[in-house]
Amino acid sequence: MTNPDLTLIAVLLDRSGSMHSIKGDTQGGFDAYIAKQREQPGSVTMTLAQFDDHYERVYSNKPIADVPPLDLQPRGVTALYDGIGRLTTEIGEELAAKPEHERPGQVIVVVLTDGHENASKDWTHQAVKEVITRQESEFAWDYLFLGANIDAVAIGEQMGFKSTNSITYAPSPAGVTNAFAAAASYTSRKRAAPRGTKVEGFSDADRAGAMDGK
Repeated sequence: MTNPDLTLIAVLLDRSGSMHSIKGDTQGGFDAYIAKQREQPGSVTMTLAQFDDHYERVYSNKPIADVPPLDLQPRGVTALYDGIGRLTTEIGEELAAKPEHERPGQVIVVVLTDGHENASKDWTHQAVKEVITRQESEFAWDYLFLGANIDAVAIGEQMGFKSTNSITYAPSPAGVTNAFAAAASYTSRKRAAPRGTKVEGFSDADRAGAMDGK
């Protein structure tokens, strides 16, 4: 049996050059997301990966109390498929190597990007959809997709993200802040629920807030 008191939150963060205009807002939103999770009961470990046309694992399985402020250095272009595929595969392999009682009862993957895929070399659209669908159906992982400058609901659904768990945000201070707040609220609800329980996704109010209330 997996550990019902342990949650793994894995964040995949776009650091492509276009993120420069919302660098500070993204750093603040991420840090607020972490602060919110620290307030909740239960144990959490964090994994953070960043991507442009290169993929970097910043830290792995770090206790949430030890997570440092985000340092985002935008550059490069957007290899979104490669980032999602690689992070999912790596986490799956790491968990498979652990005894079952050491595996987290909840796995929540948060993907944030501000643009369209344009640089992946190893993963295709279809391969990403297959791996997300498998992890959700067979292992009850949860995926959240936050996207700016795209229709995140439509594009997320094409990649295998549930439409209820995808949200479009404005590339503005309020948009970024509210998108992270919506993700934090969902994560808190999911952590409080028994494993495999369906949890309400993003609300109309969440979506309006992420678009600057428009």
